[in-house]
Amino acid sequence: MAEKKRILICSHWMEIGGAERALLGLLYCLDYSKYDVDLYLCRHTGEFMRLIPADVHLLPEDKHAASIAIPAKQVLKNGNWGILLGRTVGKFCSKRYQRRHKCGINNIAVEYGGRFTYPFVSQVMPGTVYDLAISFLEPHYICAHKVQAKKKIAWMHTDYGSIDVDVKAGYKVWSKFDAIAAISQDCRNSFAKKFPRLQDRLVVIENINPSAIIMNQTAEYDVYEELTGDIRLLSIGRYCAAKNFDNVPDICARLIGAGLNVKWYIIGYGGDEALIRQRITGAHMEDRVILLGKKENPYPYIKACDLYVQPSRYEGNCVTVREAQMLGKPVVITRYATSASQLEDGVDGVIVPMENEGCAAGIAALLRDPVKMRQISETCKARDYTNAQEVEKLYKLMED
Repeated sequence: MAEKKRILICSHWMEIGGAERALLGLLYCLDYSKYDVDLYLCRHTGEFMRLIPADVHLLPEDKHAASIAIPAKQVLKNGNWGILLGRTVGKFCSKRYQRRHKCGINNIAVEYGGRFTYPFVSQVMPGTVYDLAISFLEPHYICAHKVQAKKKIAWMHTDYGSIDVDVKAGYKVWSKFDAIAAISQDCRNSFAKKFPRLQDRLVVIENINPSAIIMNQTAEYDVYEELTGDIRLLSIGRYCAAKNFDNVPDICARLIGAGLNVKWYIIGYGGDEALIRQRITGAHMEDRVILLGKKENPYPYIKACDLYVQPSRYEGNCVTVREAQMLGKPVVITRYATSASQLEDGVDGVIVPMENEGCAAGIAALLRDPVKMRQISETCKARDYTNAQEVEKLYKLMED
């Protein structure tokens, strides 16, 4: 019997999020009869920890890596001076770069945090040479510099055309990987424009959606009585600029003004919660836009809604949109740069304008067309969105 090959997957934690769900999808799809899989998490925290497959070997938590993204007071209390120094330098350099280059929406603070803290992180499994090491989520610096492997792959989850990045610093870390996996063709293209010298390393591997988890959790409980209103809209995501939830109150007010009795529920958490609540109050939508907070299991809510809406400013390939389609729900997304990679407009969902007036008009038109709603729902039920075959691309990269 052939000896199993060894795969290492690196990520930050297992908090609730689309990328973390995509990681679970990959973990549930790997062939453990052929591969031994180690999982390295910077922090052993998050609601999804319990969903890690039993066949996966979870490596011990490294106290240095665990301090990369916790409150500075806790880092100081733990006496982790190296990480604290790296974070301080990274924060200073990030602010200076953003100020000098007049950056808009960006990921520079996170990137610099990894860049200046990785020297203080311990080597991952010293003496072990993996056949494949995957850096699934930031900080990519750990997999790039602290892991020995015959081949390394970094996963890229966002639309690099919609954010500002430090290209020079980016080249230094991305160049450490033999391949870079983009979750959609549009994400691949936008990354290639930012980093043209890395085009030959890019491959598209779409998110793998764990159907068994989704279907099992959908049946865990019923929330129909919790979601009131004639028409129930639902959105899911982090409360951050990318998801554009701060504009939902105005869009909802326009729908009400158009005579539609809607309630718009939002599942999530994040730094923009105060801003969203402020916008809700300003639009007098306190009884119409409801923040449900963090939900470990959002699927009963997807099942109970009439329409799933993703009003994002930008996306890579939104996991929750796929999950809503898997549950046979009509879906509306805004026309962000990668929207054409997300769905087939008018067939298994609808793409509406980004600006609030056009977005509201597009949603209203679909809600007033029950035949179209039903057709989209039936198309979604008939299609396979699991993308389970995508794991073969990963095996091919390892074997080539």
